Amino acid sequence: MTSSEFASNSDNYCYRHPDRQSFVLCQRCMRTICPECQTQAAVGVICPECMKAERQNRTPAQKRAQRRWGGRSTAIAAPVRSGKPVVTYALLAITSFIGLVQLIPGVGDQLDNTLWFAAPYLYPNLNGGIFEPWRLLTALFVHGGFIHLALNMLALWMLGQSLEPMLGRARYLALYLISGLGGSVMVAVLAPTTATVGASGAVFGLMAALLIIGRHIGANVTGILVVLGINFAFGFFVGGIAWQAHLGGAIVGAAVAFILTRTRKRSQRVWQILLLAAVVAVLLVVVAFVPPLILLS
Repeated sequence: MTSSEFASNSDNYCYRHPDRQSFVLCQRCMRTICPECQTQAAVGVICPECMKAERQNRTPAQKRAQRRWGGRSTAIAAPVRSGKPVVTYALLAITSFIGLVQLIPGVGDQLDNTLWFAAPYLYPNLNGGIFEPWRLLTALFVHGGFIHLALNMLALWMLGQSLEPMLGRARYLALYLISGLGGSVMVAVLAPTTATVGASGAVFGLMAALLIIGRHIGANVTGILVVLGINFAFGFFVGGIAWQAHLGGAIVGAAVAFILTRTRKRSQRVWQILLLAAVVAVLLVVVAFVPPLILLS
């Protein structure tokens, strides 16, 4: 039951619709707004007036990005209705859960042995008949310790906030998985006897994709270029890091982003799918024939 004190306080009603009670505040101006006046934003909900002001204050680069990526006819994908990076959250949840299971004595070791990637698992004639191709992707979900997991998940969360709403859920997931596949393939080609775990290849693919897309829309990409370079160089100076996965993920992520930026129109949807499938096919052909030659040499 609403008290007389509550009813007499105008702060408990939408400032645009004084007859509607609400308990939600605009995260910009902190005024009360009803569901009709709420617009989902990265920090919560904002009111129509603050949304209008935010749009007026956008930089030229942000306006170009909106025209190229947010338009209904030319965007890579239809805008995500909820505005939330659902795929990113799902990847974070799944990977973090597996990371917690890895901490369980005995069970964690068994999980590692089941999911990590090493090239010999792909060639039955070289390892006594074992053929486990799923390891090319399952390695993305296991990590070599809490710090390894935390750093990759932090990077995934930060990159996903920008990329998933821009690309759409399906394309973003394709970018992540194909980049991760590229990382595993590069490990198989350059270090075929090395076992590897971690989402680093996919994360480097996301960074490279953000670089390509940012360059395409005319944004300043110096920052992401520096971060990408520093992280890649770091793998050469610290032991136990599969820099091959970083290299493969970055190259494939850049290739996928290039395809997405050139096939944004609805009329190009079939070409987009075919080109992405071609990238996957090339990776599978390379991993099927190149590492065995190295292992037998």
